[in-house]
Amino acid sequence: MVIVVQNLPVPFDRRVWLECQSLIANGYDVTVVCPQGEGTGPSQVVDGVRILAYPGYAPGGGPLGYLAEFAWSFLATARLVARARRDGPFDAMQACNPPDIFWPLARWLRARDGTRFVFDHHDLCPELYVSRFEGSQGTPYKGLIFLERQTFLAADRVTSTNESYAAIATTRGRKPADHVTVVRTGPDPERLRRRDAVPAHRRGRRHLVAYLGVMGPQDGVDLALEAAHVVVNEMGRDDIAFTFMGSGDCWDGLVRRRDALGLTEAVALPGRVPDDLVVEVLSTADLGLCPDPLNPLNDVSTMNKTMEYMAFGLPVVAFDLRETRVSAADAAQYVRPNDVHEFARAVVELVDDPARRAEMGRRGRERVEQRLSWEHQQHGYVRVFDELVGRGARADVPLAGAEA
Repeated sequence: MVIVVQNLPVPFDRRVWLECQSLIANGYDVTVVCPQGEGTGPSQVVDGVRILAYPGYAPGGGPLGYLAEFAWSFLATARLVARARRDGPFDAMQACNPPDIFWPLARWLRARDGTRFVFDHHDLCPELYVSRFEGSQGTPYKGLIFLERQTFLAADRVTSTNESYAAIATTRGRKPADHVTVVRTGPDPERLRRRDAVPAHRRGRRHLVAYLGVMGPQDGVDLALEAAHVVVNEMGRDDIAFTFMGSGDCWDGLVRRRDALGLTEAVALPGRVPDDLVVEVLSTADLGLCPDPLNPLNDVSTMNKTMEYMAFGLPVVAFDLRETRVSAADAAQYVRPNDVHEFARAVVELVDDPARRAEMGRRGRERVEQRLSWEHQQHGYVRVFDELVGRGARADVPLAGAEA
């Protein structure tokens, strides 16, 4: 089978990589087509997964920039899928969004080989556009609705990251409920778990507060930075260090804003960092930040970072969003959406209450282990493909991460 993903390279895309490993463990041959990651070549095999990659394209900003990016990605992906197909037809194709542009490939493969199509629904692209471009619902928005509808129409099955997305699939996408499966992006609790703290990451301060994730206009890292300004410069807390890990369209502007606020020593912005450094920082931190603002996308989206903080036993400070509550439950302290000062006060309150932090962290880790981890999510995911290709239930083949 072939998996197509445009938003992130593999194996950096954690959800797609966990999916690949589950399929491999269940006897599927998996080829992934994706953009190239840093330091990787156009073709490689990693842990049994064949990865074909194309050079990425950096959008110039605005809708036209993204249109050019998506056109490049579609053409590059189509070329690599056609190349991979020379080795034999695919039983199934999975396309991950954003963007919702790969349904013509799915229709072509179905017409040629009878290939079945699974849409792995990561994002609501119309809502993403509205969130990034200040509420515009003109022609680009209508175009995104059209592309989403075509993707749903072409899909034999849909895997949704949460119940809110599943509802979109059955209403706006008009998919039958039995063709939609909720598969949450559960973390791997064995790989993501607290290790020994590395005090150097506190940079001489008593406490460390962490952010991990993308830094785009809809991600709210600018709000987290303003909250750090309130904590350090207005509340006078020089005992708290902040480390914001990740990159994206807003990273350069965040660095400039940090320096303008006089937070160079208090706030580290190292960009995208290796996994080992992520583990060190989250093992040292006192709490994790989910500053995603309330908007049409974020309110119904599951944030991977929320569950990753929980896997490390970290309490979470988050704006009060519907799906964030579903993920974190009582492992998070929720504040009024988009209120920077309330967010800052919540950070300080948790930093100053170690007993509460420990209890929230314990509950979060327990929730990951018992309900949210990929071990619990992958059963439904693999079953989708087994049903589509007629393999049935194969109890003799262990699921990835399960005991043999």
